[in-house]
Amino acid sequence: MSAGGQSRASELLHAVPYFARLDADALDAVSSSTAVRRYGAGEVIFLEGDPAAGLFIVDEGRVKLYKLSLEGREQVVRLVGPGQFFNEVAVLDGGPNPVSAMALRESQVWVIDRESLLGLLERHPTVAVAVIEALAAHARHLVSLVEDLSLRTVRARLAKLLLTQAAGGGEAPRRLTQQEMAAQLGTVREMVGRALRDLEEESVIRFDRHRIVILDRAALEERAMM
Repeated sequence: MSAGGQSRASELLHAVPYFARLDADALDAVSSSTAVRRYGAGEVIFLEGDPAAGLFIVDEGRVKLYKLSLEGREQVVRLVGPGQFFNEVAVLDGGPNPVSAMALRESQVWVIDRESLLGLLERHPTVAVAVIEALAAHARHLVSLVEDLSLRTVRARLAKLLLTQAAGGGEAPRRLTQQEMAAQLGTVREMVGRALRDLEEESVIRFDRHRIVILDRAALEERAMM
């Protein structure tokens, strides 16, 4: 790896909770074991069941982690953006990839192989603590996902998704198609379309070109709890 590439890898690693507590020398040692990979929009990074290549950290772009049923139905598990990482479970337990990963747009990721990561955990207990904290956060996310899929209606799950997208503002970016929403919500496109029309007719949201504008946040929050 070039000096410039290693410097960029060190900067990126420092922004990741796993490695934020490492000193400069330790970061340089880890970054020297990383490899950079680029993927085009829609390109598969790895498939569920394949051997794990390592821990992936997103530098640029956005990555979708998902599972597919035998019938081809997709369930999005998590979306990962710059500074975030994925595939830590397979790296830590030595098993195959538990999900598939795809670049949603042109993306650059850094990969740390399993041996390098495990060696780092042995030498730096603070990193091991950070790993435990990150795994706990992901476990909470999965518990929330199970709760949504098993206990909430499609309309409630959609309301929650719109609120999450619009966090900090009054608009939810309509960059997701109804099919993409359905994949995140564990349903089909027709159900998403029907739920969106219902919310629009109730004056809770309105469509504005490529965005969804939340007109009544309190009402949307109420529907998210149903």
